[in-house]
Amino acid sequence: MKNIEYIQDWTSWSKEFHFHTTTRVRFSEVDPFNHLNNTVPFIYFEDVRIQLFKELGFMQQWGRPDSGTIPVVADLQCNYLKQVFFDEELKLFAKIAHIGTTSIDLHYKAENENGEPVFVGRGRIVHIDKAQGAPVKWTEEMIDQMERLRNSVNI
Repeated sequence: MKNIEYIQDWTSWSKEFHFHTTTRVRFSEVDPFNHLNNTVPFIYFEDVRIQLFKELGFMQQWGRPDSGTIPVVADLQCNYLKQVFFDEELKLFAKIAHIGTTSIDLHYKAENENGEPVFVGRGRIVHIDKAQGAPVKWTEEMIDQMERLRNSVNI
């Protein structure tokens, strides 16, 4: 595996994923050469991230009209490992790699139907106050939920 700065040991890194979903590459997501467009993995990262936040109960909380906080993507990166083509089914993985005071680092991995990694990524999500746009600490309950999910590697 090529050297990716946020992956120290591929085997242990790969085993730590605690959430996944699947998707099928749509025709609108490929370029004229039938390859997945290089912007689409970021959409897939968003999808698995939202599903992860739903699993944690955060999306329901953030979606309430009286909620004062929301998640914001502070940075996002993708490393492309193999070509992906139209109509391939991908398994999209996400894991909470680090929990900070007001942010978390998420890591992502996509595998093709043969279980081969096709792209990986990472990103920082910041918990902010909607009105002020300033970072807000995670609640103890949110941290507990994230830790429980992180410790329940059961894919």
